Amino acid sequence: MKGKCTVLIVLLMGCLQFSFAQGRSEFGNRYINPFGVVSVTAGVGVAYYMGDLSDGINMKHLGLGPSFSLGGLYRLTEHISARGELRFYQVSADQKYSKNFQNNLSFKTFNPDINLGIQADLFSFNRQAPINPYLFGGAGMTLLNPKAKIDGEWVSLAPLTTEGVKYKRLPLVFTAGIGVSYKTTERLSLGVELCNNFLNSDYLDDVSTVYPNPDQLPNDLAIRLSDRAPEIGEQPRQPGFNRGSAKSKDSYLFLQVKASYMIGNRMQALERRKTRCPKF
Repeated sequence: MKGKCTVLIVLLMGCLQFSFAQGRSEFGNRYINPFGVVSVTAGVGVAYYMGDLSDGINMKHLGLGPSFSLGGLYRLTEHISARGELRFYQVSADQKYSKNFQNNLSFKTFNPDINLGIQADLFSFNRQAPINPYLFGGAGMTLLNPKAKIDGEWVSLAPLTTEGVKYKRLPLVFTAGIGVSYKTTERLSLGVELCNNFLNSDYLDDVSTVYPNPDQLPNDLAIRLSDRAPEIGEQPRQPGFNRGSAKSKDSYLFLQVKASYMIGNRMQALERRKTRCPKF
């Protein structure tokens, strides 16, 4: 019986060692200092808008648009990396698909944003786990450029001050999300990432508070785009009538497929030189 227990313990220890060894890097069992390891990242997926012109998920019109990202990771510790990304996204909404269809407001926007933050991996760098979940958060800025279509043309709304308010075009954005990466080769990882981007603005869609007095608006085009109810036979909205709600600010969601390629650091470059075959 004692012999059987010994064999079982040896087998269990062997399984644990094999599981850990699966994640070892090209440098064998040697410890590699993670600080300064650089990876480049790229992502593609969809963006989803949450704001005044959406009142719940409408399967007839989700308003999804494309999203793209290019960035990098700079390893700080076994589990923590600094990350930065330049991202582009398109979102849209149309009230004819919502419970406030009578207001007839709509928008579309294609915006860039830049984001810096921290990523925390579940498994350590030197373990090189095949599957590695992570959390991340950060802050950045985005350029607001909402547009609406009228008379067959797309018109930029921000310069028209459709609510009689000149709002900031470069608001702060706070990002939080979750992801998982799968190591396909020693240097390349693929994965999926979901993140929510919280704007410090309620004007991603050019809608926030109430209908203004038409006399406050700069021209006839601004008046038409401020109140679009008459286009569908509704009565013009009275000044002060709710156009949106300033109780909560706008946000946009990304779901992306991500790729990460590890460039490495100076120490790893030296290690690779040592392992190259000699020239004859």
